[in-house]
Amino acid sequence: MTGEPKDKVNVAVPEGSSGTVPHADPSTPEAQDAMWEAALAGVEGELDEDDSMTIGLLRGARRNDASRYGISSKRRHARILQIFGIVRKYDIFGGITPVKFRRMLEELGPTFVKAGQILSMRSEILPERFCRELTKLRSDVDPMPYETVVAVLEQEYGGSLGDVFDAIGEHPLGSASVAQVHRARLASGEDVAVKVQRPHVREVMAQDIDIMRSLVRHLTPFFKGDQFLDLTSVVEELWDTFREETDFLVEARNLEEFRRNSESCKFVTCPKPYMSLCTKHVVVMEYVEGITISSPAKLVDAGYDLTEIGTKLVDNYATQLLDDGFFHADPHPGNIEVYGGQIVFLDLGITGRLSPSLRRIMRDMIFSVAERDTPKLKSALLRLSLGSPDEVDHAALLADLDEVVDEFGTVSLSELDLGSFLGNIISLARRNGIELPGQITSMARGLVTLEGVLDEFLPGVNMIDIISQHIRSHTDTMAKVKHDAEELAIRGKAATKGLLGAAAQAELAMSMLTRGQLKLNMDFVGSEDPIDDLSHIADRLTLGVLSVGFLIAASAVVMSGWAEHARFTILDVPAFAFVCYVIAFALAFAILHNIWARHRRKHSK
Repeated sequence: MTGEPKDKVNVAVPEGSSGTVPHADPSTPEAQDAMWEAALAGVEGELDEDDSMTIGLLRGARRNDASRYGISSKRRHARILQIFGIVRKYDIFGGITPVKFRRMLEELGPTFVKAGQILSMRSEILPERFCRELTKLRSDVDPMPYETVVAVLEQEYGGSLGDVFDAIGEHPLGSASVAQVHRARLASGEDVAVKVQRPHVREVMAQDIDIMRSLVRHLTPFFKGDQFLDLTSVVEELWDTFREETDFLVEARNLEEFRRNSESCKFVTCPKPYMSLCTKHVVVMEYVEGITISSPAKLVDAGYDLTEIGTKLVDNYATQLLDDGFFHADPHPGNIEVYGGQIVFLDLGITGRLSPSLRRIMRDMIFSVAERDTPKLKSALLRLSLGSPDEVDHAALLADLDEVVDEFGTVSLSELDLGSFLGNIISLARRNGIELPGQITSMARGLVTLEGVLDEFLPGVNMIDIISQHIRSHTDTMAKVKHDAEELAIRGKAATKGLLGAAAQAELAMSMLTRGQLKLNMDFVGSEDPIDDLSHIADRLTLGVLSVGFLIAASAVVMSGWAEHARFTILDVPAFAFVCYVIAFALAFAILHNIWARHRRKHSK
């Protein structure tokens, strides 16, 4: 710790066409050059799209992102060329291996490293081998100079730091792509950790993400393989993460909320934020000098029981997910410490939320598996979907869900692997074109991360058994009755609202009918022109009736005694009857020919 901060230094700011991407065979260098030129033209053209511009009477047009983050066209263009140069270097059109993909992201810089970290936990997007390799992405980067840290703090607090801090540690406790943390002592004497955002990181990351949006849009058609189909959602998730991670007031509020939720739990907490000192670029929180979960030997030496720590850790995480609906979305070993007999969650920049309705649906899904009720599981899954259920192949979905029920429905709730179950549901939803909320992915990701922590550092803890005990608490008779009553009340309210709406629509329809304003629109599934189809049906019926009529008339003449006295016969058949037979068979042949011809035209389209 140093007593006085160093002098403030100036920090230099680094400098940094929408079209259709043509399909090409990537087997030749010439074709690859053409692809890159087309994609680059598309990305550069997008910089001038109208929907990203604003106009004013007193000021000229400008980009919203540029005005918000200070992104210049010159720096953007230079960054685009740099990105394309690095991507071409790794020859992604010729096929990319997991190792090459990781190295490319590292060379592209912090924003792409962050995207890779998100992708490493999205096994529903990338193959498992890619996900495992991306977990090796470095989370630590070269630290900021101490002078830069002091300069940022002085800018945030408007002058001398002596009124705020008594001392600030010169060496960082940790350094990441967005910020780094220093130990400090407040002027009032409290030991604190100060998280300082890197200068201009918002501008750099906003610029990169904006470029990534364009890259994904223009280059995705060139990739082959299902793993690249959903990169757009990764970019949007990265954008949401960026906005939260670069607004440190969000993290400070998350710390406050987590502490409130944990007040009744004696063995779990998080650092206390000093809200009056927190800004968009600085978080000041209580300093915790604990033992990280990744050091089990030190925990044992300090007198802790690893099994007890693991049991309480998992039980509390189940509480966060299923009871509080607010959970730590990245519980890796570096974010969990033990201090003073308590489990301390650090770095709440990335959190997840499950609304009461989402938690109810999750419980319904778990109950459906336990009851081996596939239709009920399908209904719950479609309630999670962000899209329209009309576009789903329900037969294929039921078949896939039958496999899930067969796999997980044979075990009791006490043996249900919730993380694996969610992973299967996410993969199944993707195969069937069902878009799930990002909270479900965050929940599954958190469970898988926590399971990895337990397997590596606390191997004596059974996460499945602990979470299932929490789930069983919701399957007691009274709890189940309460849950069903709540569900009945919700559905009853929706049904009542629907009935009232239907009554209002019926009243409107009757009013329009009595005034002659009601029109009927018919839609025949599989028919392009229903009126024409109805006309053909009527024609066939008419011809059929006539054919039958002539056939009956001819048969009546032949069967009658008058046929023996007929003066004109053809093949010993009265001429009148013969003509009726010819007309009847001609009409029947015409009907059959018409049916065959229309069937042939329909199947030749």
